[in-house]
Amino acid sequence: MRPELFDPLTWTSAEGPELTYLRDFAGAGSRALIANLTTQVLGVRHADRIFPVTVNHAEYGDSYVCLPHTAYSLYAKAELALVDTGRWAGMLGVLADASGAVLRAASINRIVHLDNWMLSTNLHNGWSGRGISEIRSLLIDAYPSHILAIRSLNAWSDAPLMARLREDGWDLLPSRQIYVTDDVAKDWAGKRDTKNDLRLLRATKYRIDHMERLGPGDAARIAKLYALLYLDRYSALNPAFTPAFIQLTHGTGFLRYMGLRDSDDKLVAIAGCLIRGNILTTPVLGYDTGLPREHGLYRLVCVLLTQLAQQSGARLNNSAGAGHFKRLRGAKPVLEYSAYFTRHLALPRRAVVAGLGFLLNRLAVPFIRARGF
Repeated sequence: MRPELFDPLTWTSAEGPELTYLRDFAGAGSRALIANLTTQVLGVRHADRIFPVTVNHAEYGDSYVCLPHTAYSLYAKAELALVDTGRWAGMLGVLADASGAVLRAASINRIVHLDNWMLSTNLHNGWSGRGISEIRSLLIDAYPSHILAIRSLNAWSDAPLMARLREDGWDLLPSRQIYVTDDVAKDWAGKRDTKNDLRLLRATKYRIDHMERLGPGDAARIAKLYALLYLDRYSALNPAFTPAFIQLTHGTGFLRYMGLRDSDDKLVAIAGCLIRGNILTTPVLGYDTGLPREHGLYRLVCVLLTQLAQQSGARLNNSAGAGHFKRLRGAKPVLEYSAYFTRHLALPRRAVVAGLGFLLNRLAVPFIRARGF
């Protein structure tokens, strides 16, 4: 079966939460749902799968979920202010600036992402790479001057897909270190820190809400709690989810939300979980950072999402960050990659991507592993 590139807005109806999410996202427009993202949303249909496709032409400064310049330069430099890089800080800052200039000169953001759900972590739902050559040819025919990319690949969940991409001529560039849990019951439940977290949950004054419905103001509050953590404390280059995004993902069932409420019924911590296949990840997470640390809101909401993984029989992709916290609760580190296809492009642009991959593998990966980020 030949793949087909289509506009989701042509659907008069959609079946299932993923397809409804894709159609309604395209209808609303990216900026209305993710305030720091401009992209065109299309779809590719092949066999029994539909893949979201994002198309960018030359945008700069938006969230990394569609822009490699942001991921490898702007976000990398922002991270340097948050982690201890010791005597390497100055050199790494210069390297981030220099790589950004080179990437921009190579039009790195003229790019088409395949299977991009516009989340911090994409889950590829067991896709082995079937049809990738045909899909790649379709996208090159439609966008001959664009780089092709697939984000959020790791050997823990995507080994067959990564192998197929290598065979098809894609370059795999490391992006970050993430933390994963194979067997929640075995690797998480028995840990000392987990037991302490569970005791905290039993003793907390906050009420658990599995949020089958959103009350008045809940969507705005969820977006605010996420922003307090991921945009204000970490980086404004993380996707800036709007209340409309929360409404959409909750209403379609694409994300499953849960939270903690205080005695006034106000949300103080939230998690929006995505389950695809047998893997759970949490693209929306936040808490009221103004409340006392001893309330343990981050610990509590992490317990809730991990319990959901256990109840669902899902493995857990904990994404990046808080590595020490996650290791103490049974997670292990794995490298995450993005795949790029450039063989249809002029040699200078191909050379920039290849050179970036060389630098990342030779410098960034050993540094990440040595520092345990």
